[in-house]
Amino acid sequence: MSSMVDALSLPPGLLIAAPRSGSGKTTLTLGLLRALQRRGVAVQPFKCGPDYIDPAFHEKACGRPSFNIDSWAMRWPIAAGLLSDASRGADVVVCEGLMGLFDGVSRVGAWGNGASADLAAATGWPVILVLDVSGQSQTAAAVARGFQGFRKRVEIAGVVLNRTGSPRHVRFVSEALEAAGLPVVGALPRANAVALPERHLGLVQAEETAALEERLDALADFIEANVDVTRLLELARPAKLASPEVSPRLRPPGQRIALARDAAFSFVYPHLLSAWRSAGAEIVPFSPLADEGPAPDADVAWLPGGYPELHAGRLAAASHFKTATSAFAQSRPVHGECGGYMVLGAGLVDAQGERHEMLGLLGLETSFAARRLHLGYRRARLLEDCPVGAKGDVLKGHEFHYAHILAAPDVPLFEVEDSDGKGVDAAGGRRCHVTGSFFHFIDA
Repeated sequence: MSSMVDALSLPPGLLIAAPRSGSGKTTLTLGLLRALQRRGVAVQPFKCGPDYIDPAFHEKACGRPSFNIDSWAMRWPIAAGLLSDASRGADVVVCEGLMGLFDGVSRVGAWGNGASADLAAATGWPVILVLDVSGQSQTAAAVARGFQGFRKRVEIAGVVLNRTGSPRHVRFVSEALEAAGLPVVGALPRANAVALPERHLGLVQAEETAALEERLDALADFIEANVDVTRLLELARPAKLASPEVSPRLRPPGQRIALARDAAFSFVYPHLLSAWRSAGAEIVPFSPLADEGPAPDADVAWLPGGYPELHAGRLAAASHFKTATSAFAQSRPVHGECGGYMVLGAGLVDAQGERHEMLGLLGLETSFAARRLHLGYRRARLLEDCPVGAKGDVLKGHEFHYAHILAAPDVPLFEVEDSDGKGVDAAGGRRCHVTGSFFHFIDA
């Protein structure tokens, strides 16, 4: 992150939002990103809130890395630095919101409660509201009208209708919205053919989605045919960000970081990798699924989250990965986040009830035979030094997994509370040089 004294200027931008999840934000965002790229527009994507999967699709769609901006877990200097640095050279910014526009937690965190509206208010970017109008017509205008003026400095600049029916249906909804002072800039018919495949943590990852380029081009064709893309560009507005004099840095866990990176270990926030590299660290990826171990000359090994439960058999059979990681852990730190934590544990029971032996560097036993959702922001205080920070450091992040914890016998790594300040059982574990937890780190 750069040091900044004056206000930061950003290219014109838009925030794609909706009343709720599943309304079509990602469809519009990905189709718009690819459509703009095909027009020769340099478009910078962002994603509101904690989400590993959507940013990877953003990058595939437009060719520029996408970064998460989180108003609850991320300090403003970090967020402002990301927005400014990533947007350099872009003609326009497109940010995808999360859940409903105003949805967040009950207590304010770093500079907001995690709602997409926090970023709209901070940047002044106009909001394009995606409305699922299936099963309604004029009532959709009342829903959209409730968004206008609900919060200061958050402007609804236009509406894109989704899952529309007949031309008559579109006309009824559009006339009601126009009468309410909200221009309709697109109407997307029901089109299952352009939907992306999903599974239990969201979309199937970009790297695993078959014929992704063709799917993205089809989404762009769909958006070009049903949305006034030129009008959207006209609605975009530049932003000036209030900036502190100094941007704090996120320190890397080591000078040379061995990072597990494949379809089983893919949940790494781009802003962390960028911050580590900016601090001079070298990231050396390795693939446990290809039976590779951490680089022997690395200072630390980091196993991020992902989908080890879908590859448990291959991981259990990856003998070189297991022996090399165990040998590494004899003298240097090894840390696992969520999926990485499960693989560092003793065993993992898959959805079919079969137990697979993991590395055994920690005592954790997890099961997906009876899934249980763990979801929410987390504030964690470190009880011991580890690659994430020093003893006593307070970190912010989140937890999102479906693992059922059968046993967690290790010494706790964290004291953890949720966004309401209530203690939660997500303490992680530590043994000698090995640490892990279900906590996904976002910022200090």
